[in-house]
Amino acid sequence: MKRTRSLAATLACAALALAACGSDDSDGGTDSSSESYNVAVTQIVTHDSLDQSIAGFKQALEDEGLDVTYDDQNANNDQTVVASIAGTLASSDTDLALGVGTPMAQGLAQSIADKPILFTAVTDPVDAGLVESLEAPGANVTGTTDANPVEEQLDLIVEIDPDVARVGVVYNSGEANSAVQVQWLKDAAAERDIEVVESTVSNTAEVQQAANSLGVDAIYVPTDNTVISAFDSVVQVGESKGIPVYPAEGDSVAKGGLATYGLNYFDLGYQTGEMAVKILVDGEDPATMAVETQNEPVLYLNLGAAERMGVDIPQDVLDRADEENITE
Repeated sequence: MKRTRSLAATLACAALALAACGSDDSDGGTDSSSESYNVAVTQIVTHDSLDQSIAGFKQALEDEGLDVTYDDQNANNDQTVVASIAGTLASSDTDLALGVGTPMAQGLAQSIADKPILFTAVTDPVDAGLVESLEAPGANVTGTTDANPVEEQLDLIVEIDPDVARVGVVYNSGEANSAVQVQWLKDAAAERDIEVVESTVSNTAEVQQAANSLGVDAIYVPTDNTVISAFDSVVQVGESKGIPVYPAEGDSVAKGGLATYGLNYFDLGYQTGEMAVKILVDGEDPATMAVETQNEPVLYLNLGAAERMGVDIPQDVLDRADEENITE
Protein backbone atom coordinates (compact mmCIF):
# COMPACT_ATOMS: atom_id res chain seq x y z
CA MET A 1 0.00 0.00 0.00
CA LYS A 2 2.85 2.35 0.77
CA ARG A 3 4.39 1.71 -2.68
CA THR A 4 1.00 2.34 -4.35
CA ARG A 5 0.62 5.75 -2.68
CA SER A 6 4.19 6.66 -3.60
CA LEU A 7 3.62 5.77 -7.28
CA ALA A 8 0.38 7.79 -7.38
CA ALA A 9 2.12 10.78 -5.89
CA THR A 10 4.92 10.49 -8.44
CA LEU A 11 2.47 10.37 -11.35
CA ALA A 12 0.54 13.37 -9.97
CA CYS A 13 3.72 15.42 -9.68
CA ALA A 14 4.70 14.53 -13.23
CA ALA A 15 1.27 15.59 -14.51
CA LEU A 16 1.52 18.92 -12.72
CA ALA A 17 4.96 19.50 -14.15
CA LEU A 18 3.73 18.82 -17.70
CA ALA A 19 0.76 21.14 -17.20
CA ALA A 20 3.07 23.88 -15.99
CA CYS A 21 5.29 23.46 -19.03
CA GLY A 22 2.30 23.53 -21.38
CA SER A 23 0.94 26.78 -19.90
CA ASP A 24 4.25 28.65 -20.08
CA ASP A 25 4.09 31.67 -22.42
CA SER A 26 6.42 31.37 -25.39
CA ASP A 27 8.06 34.69 -24.51
CA GLY A 28 8.52 33.79 -20.86
CA GLY A 29 6.31 36.70 -19.76
CA THR A 30 3.87 36.85 -16.87
CA ASP A 31 0.13 36.63 -17.48
CA SER A 32 -1.29 39.74 -15.79
CA SER A 33 -4.67 38.05 -15.43
CA SER A 34 -3.16 35.68 -12.83
CA GLU A 35 -2.14 38.59 -10.62
CA SER A 36 -4.41 40.24 -8.07
CA TYR A 37 -4.16 43.86 -6.97
CA ASN A 38 -5.38 46.00 -4.10
CA VAL A 39 -6.36 49.47 -5.31
CA ALA A 40 -7.64 52.29 -3.10
CA VAL A 41 -10.12 54.63 -4.79
CA THR A 42 -10.57 57.81 -2.79
CA GLN A 43 -12.66 60.87 -3.64
CA ILE A 44 -13.09 64.22 -1.96
CA VAL A 45 -16.88 64.26 -2.27
CA THR A 46 -19.74 62.72 -4.21
CA HIS A 47 -20.95 64.42 -7.37
CA ASP A 48 -21.63 63.25 -10.91
CA SER A 49 -18.33 64.20 -12.54
CA LEU A 50 -16.18 62.56 -9.87
CA ASP A 51 -18.41 59.48 -9.86
CA GLN A 52 -18.11 59.22 -13.63
CA SER A 53 -14.33 59.44 -13.46
CA ILE A 54 -14.25 56.57 -10.97
CA ALA A 55 -16.53 54.48 -13.17
CA GLY A 56 -14.23 55.09 -16.14
CA PHE A 57 -11.15 54.21 -14.09
CA LYS A 58 -12.58 50.89 -12.96
CA GLN A 59 -13.83 50.08 -16.46
CA ALA A 60 -10.32 50.44 -17.87
CA LEU A 61 -8.94 47.93 -15.36
CA GLU A 62 -11.83 45.57 -16.02
CA ASP A 63 -11.25 45.78 -19.77
CA GLU A 64 -7.65 44.69 -19.18
CA GLY A 65 -8.88 41.64 -17.29
CA LEU A 66 -7.20 42.62 -14.02
CA ASP A 67 -8.30 41.00 -10.77
CA VAL A 68 -8.72 44.02 -8.52
CA THR A 69 -9.99 44.41 -4.97
CA TYR A 70 -11.10 48.01 -4.44
CA ASP A 71 -11.02 49.96 -1.21
CA ASP A 72 -13.49 52.79 -1.90
CA GLN A 73 -13.26 55.81 0.39
CA ASN A 74 -15.14 59.13 0.39
CA ALA A 75 -13.99 62.12 2.46
CA ASN A 76 -17.36 63.92 2.16
CA ASN A 77 -15.51 67.21 1.64
CA ASP A 78 -13.96 67.01 5.12
CA GLN A 79 -10.22 67.66 5.35
CA THR A 80 -10.00 65.77 8.64
CA VAL A 81 -11.38 62.69 6.90
CA VAL A 82 -8.96 63.23 3.99
CA ALA A 83 -6.03 63.08 6.42
CA SER A 84 -7.45 60.00 8.13
CA ILE A 85 -7.95 58.13 4.86
CA ALA A 86 -4.47 59.00 3.62
CA GLY A 87 -2.83 58.05 6.91
CA THR A 88 -4.54 54.67 6.96
CA LEU A 89 -3.56 53.92 3.36
CA ALA A 90 0.06 54.84 4.06
CA SER A 91 0.42 51.75 6.27
CA SER A 92 -1.80 49.46 4.22
CA ASP A 93 -0.94 46.81 1.62
CA THR A 94 -2.44 48.91 -1.19
CA ASP A 95 -0.70 48.44 -4.53
CA LEU A 96 -1.91 51.78 -5.90
CA ALA A 97 -4.03 54.69 -4.64
CA LEU A 98 -6.27 56.89 -6.76
CA GLY A 99 -7.09 60.39 -5.53
CA VAL A 100 -10.16 61.94 -7.19
CA GLY A 101 -10.30 65.71 -6.81
CA THR A 102 -7.48 68.08 -5.84
CA PRO A 103 -7.88 68.04 -2.02
CA MET A 104 -8.01 64.25 -1.94
CA ALA A 105 -4.97 63.89 -4.18
CA GLN A 106 -3.05 66.38 -2.04
CA GLY A 107 -3.87 64.40 1.10
CA LEU A 108 -2.58 61.16 -0.44
CA ALA A 109 0.60 62.81 -1.73
CA GLN A 110 1.37 64.31 1.68
CA SER A 111 1.04 60.97 3.48
CA ILE A 112 2.20 58.28 1.05
CA ALA A 113 5.73 58.19 -0.31
CA ASP A 114 6.33 54.49 -1.01
CA LYS A 115 3.30 53.57 -3.13
CA PRO A 116 2.23 54.79 -6.58
CA ILE A 117 -0.48 57.45 -6.52
CA LEU A 118 -2.66 58.48 -9.44
CA PHE A 119 -4.94 61.48 -9.50
CA THR A 120 -7.79 62.57 -11.72
CA ALA A 121 -10.15 65.57 -11.79
CA VAL A 122 -7.29 67.83 -10.72
CA THR A 123 -7.18 71.23 -12.39
CA ASP A 124 -3.56 72.29 -11.90
CA PRO A 125 -1.37 69.53 -10.44
CA VAL A 126 1.73 71.73 -10.49
CA ASP A 127 0.11 74.58 -8.56
CA ALA A 128 -1.40 72.02 -6.17
CA GLY A 129 2.10 70.71 -5.39
CA LEU A 130 1.40 67.23 -6.70
CA VAL A 131 4.05 67.12 -9.43
CA GLU A 132 7.20 69.03 -10.32
CA SER A 133 6.04 69.47 -13.91
CA LEU A 134 3.42 68.02 -16.22
CA GLU A 135 6.09 66.39 -18.37
CA ALA A 136 8.18 64.93 -15.52
CA PRO A 137 6.21 64.51 -12.27
CA GLY A 138 9.36 63.55 -10.37
CA ALA A 139 8.04 61.39 -7.52
CA ASN A 140 5.41 58.70 -6.90
CA VAL A 141 2.47 60.79 -8.13
CA THR A 142 1.02 61.36 -11.61
CA GLY A 143 -2.37 61.23 -13.30
CA THR A 144 -4.83 63.19 -15.43
CA THR A 145 -5.86 66.83 -15.26
CA ASP A 146 -9.31 68.25 -15.95
CA ALA A 147 -8.01 71.76 -16.66
CA ASN A 148 -10.91 73.69 -18.14
CA PRO A 149 -10.85 75.53 -21.47
CA VAL A 150 -11.89 78.71 -19.64
CA GLU A 151 -11.31 81.03 -22.60
CA GLU A 152 -13.48 78.88 -24.85
CA GLN A 153 -16.13 78.71 -22.12
CA LEU A 154 -16.18 82.49 -21.76
CA ASP A 155 -16.35 82.92 -25.52
CA LEU A 156 -19.37 80.61 -25.53
CA ILE A 157 -21.07 82.83 -22.94
CA VAL A 158 -20.42 85.87 -25.15
CA GLU A 159 -21.62 84.04 -28.26
CA ILE A 160 -24.92 83.18 -26.56
CA ASP A 161 -25.25 86.70 -25.08
CA PRO A 162 -23.10 89.29 -26.88
CA ASP A 163 -24.23 91.97 -24.39
CA VAL A 164 -22.87 90.20 -21.32
CA ALA A 165 -20.91 92.66 -19.17
CA ARG A 166 -20.76 91.06 -15.69
CA VAL A 167 -20.07 87.40 -15.02
CA GLY A 168 -20.48 86.10 -11.48
CA VAL A 169 -18.55 83.16 -10.09
CA VAL A 170 -19.33 81.12 -6.97
CA TYR A 171 -16.50 79.06 -5.50
CA ASN A 172 -14.75 77.80 -2.39
CA SER A 173 -11.59 79.90 -2.04
CA GLY A 174 -10.08 77.10 0.05
CA GLU A 175 -9.95 74.79 -2.95
CA ALA A 176 -6.71 75.33 -4.86
CA ASN A 177 -8.28 74.06 -8.07
CA SER A 178 -11.03 76.68 -7.86
CA ALA A 179 -8.70 79.58 -7.12
CA VAL A 180 -6.71 78.72 -10.24
CA GLN A 181 -9.82 78.60 -12.43
CA VAL A 182 -11.12 81.91 -11.11
CA GLN A 183 -7.81 83.55 -11.97
CA TRP A 184 -8.00 82.08 -15.47
CA LEU A 185 -11.53 83.47 -15.74
CA LYS A 186 -10.45 86.93 -14.59
CA ASP A 187 -7.54 86.99 -17.05
CA ALA A 188 -9.77 85.96 -19.95
CA ALA A 189 -12.53 88.38 -18.93
CA ALA A 190 -10.12 91.32 -18.73
CA GLU A 191 -9.16 90.73 -22.36
CA ARG A 192 -12.85 90.90 -23.31
CA ASP A 193 -13.78 93.92 -21.14
CA ILE A 194 -15.99 91.77 -18.93
CA GLU A 195 -16.21 92.29 -15.17
CA VAL A 196 -15.94 89.25 -12.91
CA VAL A 197 -17.92 89.37 -9.66
CA GLU A 198 -16.80 86.84 -7.04
CA SER A 199 -18.81 85.22 -4.27
CA THR A 200 -17.02 82.70 -2.06
CA VAL A 201 -18.29 79.93 0.19
CA SER A 202 -16.79 77.53 2.70
CA ASN A 203 -19.47 74.83 2.63
CA THR A 204 -22.47 73.69 0.61
CA ALA A 205 -24.98 75.39 2.92
CA GLU A 206 -23.68 78.79 1.80
CA VAL A 207 -23.95 78.17 -1.94
CA GLN A 208 -27.50 79.37 -2.57
CA GLN A 209 -27.04 82.62 -0.66
CA ALA A 210 -23.75 83.28 -2.45
CA ALA A 211 -25.35 82.78 -5.84
CA ASN A 212 -28.35 84.89 -4.86
CA SER A 213 -26.08 87.79 -3.90
CA LEU A 214 -24.77 88.16 -7.45
CA GLY A 215 -26.18 90.94 -9.60
CA VAL A 216 -24.76 89.75 -12.91
CA ASP A 217 -25.62 88.81 -16.49
CA ALA A 218 -24.38 85.22 -16.17
CA ILE A 219 -23.08 82.87 -13.48
CA TYR A 220 -20.00 80.71 -14.09
CA VAL A 221 -19.40 77.68 -11.87
CA PRO A 222 -15.88 76.20 -11.96
CA THR A 223 -15.18 72.56 -11.15
CA ASP A 224 -15.44 73.43 -7.47
CA ASN A 225 -16.27 70.35 -5.40
CA THR A 226 -18.19 72.32 -2.79
CA VAL A 227 -20.35 74.27 -5.23
CA ILE A 228 -20.96 71.37 -7.62
CA SER A 229 -22.21 69.33 -4.67
CA ALA A 230 -24.92 71.99 -4.23
CA PHE A 231 -25.31 72.88 -7.89
CA ASP A 232 -29.11 72.62 -7.74
CA SER A 233 -29.07 75.69 -5.50
CA VAL A 234 -27.28 77.72 -8.16
CA VAL A 235 -29.71 76.51 -10.82
CA GLN A 236 -32.66 77.56 -8.67
CA VAL A 237 -31.23 81.09 -8.44
CA GLY A 238 -30.59 81.19 -12.18
CA GLU A 239 -34.10 80.08 -13.04
CA SER A 240 -35.83 82.38 -10.54
CA LYS A 241 -33.87 85.46 -11.63
CA GLY A 242 -33.48 84.67 -15.32
CA ILE A 243 -29.69 84.48 -15.06
CA PRO A 244 -28.05 81.81 -17.24
CA VAL A 245 -25.80 79.40 -15.35
CA TYR A 246 -22.71 78.09 -17.12
CA PRO A 247 -20.96 75.23 -15.31
CA ALA A 248 -17.46 74.17 -16.29
CA GLU A 249 -18.34 70.52 -16.93
CA GLY A 250 -20.94 68.67 -18.94
CA ASP A 251 -22.54 66.62 -16.15
CA SER A 252 -23.79 69.81 -14.53
CA VAL A 253 -25.25 70.99 -17.83
CA ALA A 254 -27.37 67.84 -17.84
CA LYS A 255 -28.44 68.70 -14.27
CA GLY A 256 -29.74 72.16 -15.17
CA GLY A 257 -26.83 74.30 -16.35
CA LEU A 258 -27.25 76.09 -19.66
CA ALA A 259 -24.13 75.28 -21.67
CA THR A 260 -20.40 74.69 -21.57
CA TYR A 261 -17.35 73.38 -23.32
CA GLY A 262 -16.23 70.58 -21.04
CA LEU A 263 -14.50 67.26 -20.66
CA ASN A 264 -16.03 63.79 -20.60
CA TYR A 265 -15.19 62.62 -17.07
CA PHE A 266 -15.83 58.95 -17.77
CA ASP A 267 -13.25 59.12 -20.55
CA LEU A 268 -10.85 61.03 -18.29
CA GLY A 269 -11.19 58.35 -15.62
CA TYR A 270 -10.71 55.63 -18.23
CA GLN A 271 -7.52 57.35 -19.35
CA THR A 272 -6.35 57.32 -15.73
CA GLY A 273 -7.16 53.62 -15.50
CA GLU A 274 -4.98 52.96 -18.52
CA MET A 275 -2.15 54.67 -16.66
CA ALA A 276 -2.83 52.40 -13.67
CA VAL A 277 -2.44 49.34 -15.89
CA LYS A 278 0.95 50.61 -17.05
CA ILE A 279 2.05 50.96 -13.43
CA LEU A 280 0.62 47.72 -12.05
CA VAL A 281 1.28 45.39 -14.99
CA ASP A 282 4.15 46.97 -16.89
CA GLY A 283 5.99 48.37 -13.87
CA GLU A 284 6.17 51.94 -15.16
CA ASP A 285 7.35 54.62 -12.74
CA PRO A 286 4.95 57.49 -11.97
CA ALA A 287 7.93 59.82 -11.68
CA THR A 288 8.54 59.57 -15.42
CA MET A 289 4.92 59.29 -16.61
CA ALA A 290 3.73 62.64 -17.95
CA VAL A 291 0.44 64.03 -16.66
CA GLU A 292 -2.25 63.46 -19.29
CA THR A 293 -5.37 65.37 -20.32
CA GLN A 294 -8.08 65.50 -22.96
CA ASN A 295 -7.33 67.87 -25.80
CA GLU A 296 -10.77 68.26 -27.38
CA PRO A 297 -13.51 69.65 -25.12
CA VAL A 298 -17.11 68.83 -25.96
CA LEU A 299 -20.00 71.27 -26.37
CA TYR A 300 -22.88 70.52 -23.97
CA LEU A 301 -26.28 72.24 -24.13
CA ASN A 302 -29.48 72.08 -22.09
CA LEU A 303 -32.48 73.33 -24.05
CA GLY A 304 -34.85 73.03 -21.11
CA ALA A 305 -32.55 75.15 -18.96
CA ALA A 306 -32.37 77.76 -21.72
CA GLU A 307 -36.15 78.04 -21.74
CA ARG A 308 -36.40 78.25 -17.95
CA MET A 309 -33.68 80.93 -17.80
CA GLY A 310 -35.14 82.90 -20.70
CA VAL A 311 -32.23 82.38 -23.10
CA ASP A 312 -32.35 81.88 -26.86
CA ILE A 313 -29.41 79.75 -27.96
CA PRO A 314 -28.15 80.87 -31.40
CA GLN A 315 -28.61 78.40 -34.22
CA ASP A 316 -24.87 78.35 -34.92
CA VAL A 317 -24.30 77.04 -31.39
CA LEU A 318 -27.05 74.45 -31.70
CA ASP A 319 -25.60 73.21 -34.97
CA ARG A 320 -22.19 72.57 -33.39
CA ALA A 321 -23.46 70.33 -30.60
CA ASP A 322 -23.74 66.58 -31.05
CA GLU A 323 -27.18 65.19 -30.30
CA GLU A 324 -25.99 62.98 -27.46
CA ASN A 325 -24.65 66.08 -25.64
CA ILE A 326 -27.92 68.02 -25.79
CA THR A 327 -30.34 67.75 -22.87
CA GLU A 328 -33.95 68.51 -23.69
